[in-house]
Amino acid sequence: MAGSVPAQEYQAAGVNKDDVLIPMISFAPFLSGTPAEKHSVAVLVTKAFQNSGFLYLKDHGIPPSAVSVIFKSSALFFARPQTEKDSLSWTTPQSNRGYVGHGREKLTLPEETGGIDELRVSIPDLKETMEIGRDGVDGLPNRWPDHLDDEGKEFKVVMQSFFEQCKSLHTQIMRAIAMGMNLPEHFFDEFVDVGDNNLRLLHYPPVSKAVFAQNPGQVRAGEHSDYGSITLLFQDNRGGLQVRSPKGTFVDVTPIADTIVVNAGDLLARWSNDTIKSTRHRVIEPPATVDHDDSDMYPARYSIAYFCNPNQNKFIDALPGTYGEQMHVPKKYDGIKAGDYLVQRLAATTTV
Repeated sequence: MAGSVPAQEYQAAGVNKDDVLIPMISFAPFLSGTPAEKHSVAVLVTKAFQNSGFLYLKDHGIPPSAVSVIFKSSALFFARPQTEKDSLSWTTPQSNRGYVGHGREKLTLPEETGGIDELRVSIPDLKETMEIGRDGVDGLPNRWPDHLDDEGKEFKVVMQSFFEQCKSLHTQIMRAIAMGMNLPEHFFDEFVDVGDNNLRLLHYPPVSKAVFAQNPGQVRAGEHSDYGSITLLFQDNRGGLQVRSPKGTFVDVTPIADTIVVNAGDLLARWSNDTIKSTRHRVIEPPATVDHDDSDMYPARYSIAYFCNPNQNKFIDALPGTYGEQMHVPKKYDGIKAGDYLVQRLAATTTV
């Protein structure tokens, strides 16, 4: 089936440097194409996750107008007085909902979390975020600003709509991964149908260039890997996102208009018995090619991340076909409940 449609028809160059290949893949044939076209795209998507853990997705079904609206709504939220944002503060890893102020989260690698309090003080992440989860979870309400004013009411409507659009795309991408791994197309549906996902609005405020010059380890968001299954990342045009290459260098993931950067997370890597890669990445100051002015300040950067997770109550164990005696490949990890794993990771990086 796969041979009947040339896979390269749906793929273009995105990033190819230092053994990091991040392809740009058109998702339209998977969403509305023939069975052969769907299979070809599924193979491309899965190979990208297996090779670099990253891809650019275009023709994904979320209109540019919806992306523009959510960026505008995000910027208006972060422009609110600090007291209003603080009144909506994030509370616990179990909830993972609400506003996270400057320096409260320090993204690190798992092996570095023992010194995270010191890192928060010495080289804090230069960002603030707003975390939005699934509505309707008993005892874990979203921290909406709808009680503050009409702008807050509109914010809630915009975010709820975008959350559902991203949830639908998450399901489709997981179906592509299933097909690419020779599993039934709907294999993952029962694992993701609830939508225990997290919509994160990110604001990296303007910052003096001297901060980076005087602190060699300073970044806007520290080197890390994501925790869940996949992440959908919507970037503005500032740049600064980088992935770590197999050579140990960092490679720019340059913003490309109307695409989503999609990357695999640690739980999907674990689920796939490490046949899929969860690649480390970070956010630094904008590249020189983007920052043309003579100002002493780097401009603000905004991004929207939709962290996709299995349903909290699902038990995650190595997928069929990723291990076995006949393959001479052992199962690398014990099974774990998705919710327990995510809470462990969140608790290690964010102060309560």
